[in-house]
Amino acid sequence: MTHTVCEPCNDCKYTDCVAVCPVECFYQDDMMLYIDPNDCIDCEACVPECPVEAIFAEANVPSQWTSWTALNAEKSAAIKASGDGHITEKQDAKEGPGCKKK
Repeated sequence: MTHTVCEPCNDCKYTDCVAVCPVECFYQDDMMLYIDPNDCIDCEACVPECPVEAIFAEANVPSQWTSWTALNAEKSAAIKASGDGHITEKQDAKEGPGCKKK
């Protein structure tokens, strides 16, 4: 099993979760973060760190966001292959117009 970053992270990119990940399985593009399902060890350390509650265990992804599991796999693989976008340390937050911080 893996964890999935879902829609609330889109245009509302906080990186608190990245700093606590023991296996450094996060990747990013301009809009959001993604979890590499091949590297995630399902430790759940990232879940309570997300201020927008965007990270879910794969089995608990809300039904309206189930497509985000495949999106995380696809995007993280593409970003990993490009050699750019691996994120291992907290960075400044990106709060775009679509950000809905709770």
